[in-house]
Amino acid sequence: MDPKDEGARKRFQRIVEVAKKLALPENGRILDICAGTGIAGVAFALATNASKLTILDARRDDLEKVYEWITISGREVQVDKVVGDARSVHELVGEHDIAVLWGLTMPHFDPFDAIKLFASVALTLSKEGYFIIEETDRVYGIMYMVGYKDFLVESEGEGYQLVSVHSGYDKKRGTFKRTYYKLPGFEKVTEEYHRLWDLASQLAIGSIFFKEYKLLDRFQHGVQGVSDVIVFRKPRKNVAEEIIHSPPSTF
Repeated sequence: MDPKDEGARKRFQRIVEVAKKLALPENGRILDICAGTGIAGVAFALATNASKLTILDARRDDLEKVYEWITISGREVQVDKVVGDARSVHELVGEHDIAVLWGLTMPHFDPFDAIKLFASVALTLSKEGYFIIEETDRVYGIMYMVGYKDFLVESEGEGYQLVSVHSGYDKKRGTFKRTYYKLPGFEKVTEEYHRLWDLASQLAIGSIFFKEYKLLDRFQHGVQGVSDVIVFRKPRKNVAEEIIHSPPSTF
């Protein structure tokens, strides 16, 4: 999110508010995964008086904006910027105390990717470490409340619309394929695969790699504009190491 955008700044303050409610350890090392501009990482660093912040994303340009968020926060913190794949985060960074995956990011990971991600994060965390995810239940919210749409207007701008069209389903990966077009003209923009995660599946996968877990839904934390929050604690490093070093295969 762009630090210059007023809506993004309000979002920053809301993340700080939620982070303070989680009663996390202070003076620790924060890892922001799929960080974008680092909004969540800086917010958690401010809320916990963190000693260090690492932000990781596949897009280098976005990471440079983290310094604007630090200025907005009013608190200096040591920052490391890492460009790389979240599924291999344990190979890219050192030990941290709190890892954050914020902003409804899980649809980018199919179930096999999710297992790699959770295992890699577990190996990155300290013995009492936390893994915190902001997410929502798409099975209930999309499949039941709204209904899956073959054609959907995703966004609108001056003189154009961005629409997505259902283009297939991968049974093995459990992902929906959407093709995006720009109107008028039906210009193809991109194709993406999304996993419509429910919260229970994420809690179940996380419970394999962490000893403790809890769900703090948006009604419990009460902060407008923030979705449900999943919290994992105390990584099972032996389980994570086995998955990373001896991954299962098809036969």
